[in-house]
Amino acid sequence: MRILVVDDDPIFRTELGDLLSDDGHTLRAEPSVPKALEALAEEEFDVVLTDLKMPRHGGLELLREVRAHWPRTLVVIVTGFASVETALDAMKNGAFDYVRKPFRIDQVRDTLRLAAQERQFEAVREPMRDPIRDATALAAAGRYEVLLLGEARVPDTPHLTVLPFDPADPSGLEARVDEFVGGHPNAAVVVSGVERLLEHHRLEDIVALLDRLRSRLAGHGPLRVGFHPRRVPPTAAVAIGAVVASEETHGTLEALANPIRRKILQRLVEGPASFGEAMRAAGLDDSPKMAFHLRKLVEAGLLHHEDETYRLTARGTASVRLLVDATFLPSGDDSNLAFAGRHGPGGGSRESP
Repeated sequence: MRILVVDDDPIFRTELGDLLSDDGHTLRAEPSVPKALEALAEEEFDVVLTDLKMPRHGGLELLREVRAHWPRTLVVIVTGFASVETALDAMKNGAFDYVRKPFRIDQVRDTLRLAAQERQFEAVREPMRDPIRDATALAAAGRYEVLLLGEARVPDTPHLTVLPFDPADPSGLEARVDEFVGGHPNAAVVVSGVERLLEHHRLEDIVALLDRLRSRLAGHGPLRVGFHPRRVPPTAAVAIGAVVASEETHGTLEALANPIRRKILQRLVEGPASFGEAMRAAGLDDSPKMAFHLRKLVEAGLLHHEDETYRLTARGTASVRLLVDATFLPSGDDSNLAFAGRHGPGGGSRESP
């Protein structure tokens, strides 16, 4: 993985950097938050491993900046025992995990292994779909005025407007959607070839764009997003699917993305479990951290906690099924959807025979 280590202690940076480089990771080390922000602006990282306490700017400030500008980058907080409560607050605000000082290298390796599992959370295994067919089907139903964005040749179809978009200019795509929605209260939008956007822009920028489009269409019609499966890595597919899906699905996917929470859910398939039993299944020896993950699952509506026992809710049971046979297929014609689409030469879309 690509890791950015941020700590004002040069010995710590050098020693940790050497150890992680020996493990095959790509390392960059910076002594301060401003330097770390410069590094993040220059290149992409999978994980930021940052000290909590540093002069002038600390790890929490860096966390806020990463969450705001590079939301797909995971942040791990390094903290002293006395600051565990602050580290838990950091997790509530989006940190992936924390490790305590002084720590053993195997603890850091375990955390990075979990981070890699989250980054590699596999994309949905869904049958291939055709964006043109999807758009024409929505239009033919007569319920929506449909805007199909992408390089596609489509016969004149009632209720369907086809427009190209410049992948180097996502603001232009957004402007076309705004104009279309403004003129059609029952607007629906199908975007074909999202991988072309990813060739020009960071994943987090495209995720933010799709989030704005989904919000813009709220109360109008669905947003459908198609992409070429061979040109979109699994992590990007999950990010796209999660942001396009409904808020409830989004929250479920966010909970499932964390490997510790997946282990907890899989253990509870076997039956109700106590705190200690769930912690052993998760492979943790940190009670505050375990309590945090259990609370997240309860808040997501996946677990029920009563009489010192945790059990799956109906949504939790469905979530475990999603782990085994994940899909973003919609529940109806008015549902948002991200799908791997059939694409012909040049990024356009066509039906397979």
